[in-house]
Amino acid sequence: MDFKSSFPPIISADAKVLILGSLPGDLSLLQQQYYGHPQNRFWKLMHLLFEEELSGQYEDRKRLMLKHGVALWDVCATAIRPGSMDSDISEVQANAIPELLATYPGIKRVFFNGQKAMALHDKLLERVEGVEYIGLPSTSPANARFHLALLKEHWAQIL
Repeated sequence: MDFKSSFPPIISADAKVLILGSLPGDLSLLQQQYYGHPQNRFWKLMHLLFEEELSGQYEDRKRLMLKHGVALWDVCATAIRPGSMDSDISEVQANAIPELLATYPGIKRVFFNGQKAMALHDKLLERVEGVEYIGLPSTSPANARFHLALLKEHWAQIL
């Protein structure tokens, strides 16, 4: 069975924004890194938005997020998914996102990396009052119609 689990959140006490993906893909799980697939544009996009040099080191990438008050997590705590396609996700147990938002009250905006993350969230969890929820185009290589410059236009909202 293709049972998969997400990672703990990347978060700090001064987080203002939470970005939610769906569930790490196979390569990310193998590397134990958010957005570990080299074709996923997430990290390249973050470095563009924050106007900082792209680092290949995962610890540097995590520090970049924390420095800018951005937290990362996934909607799915666990799910069944053969391969890495979001369309194949089933049997989902959601992460405790409302509890996370209660623990970190400075987070007032939640952004979804792709429509599947938002759809899963809204199917499984209640939206927290006083928090703004915004869907963004996926940074996945499967979302090829959104080139990096177009992603940057949409994702600039996190700043």
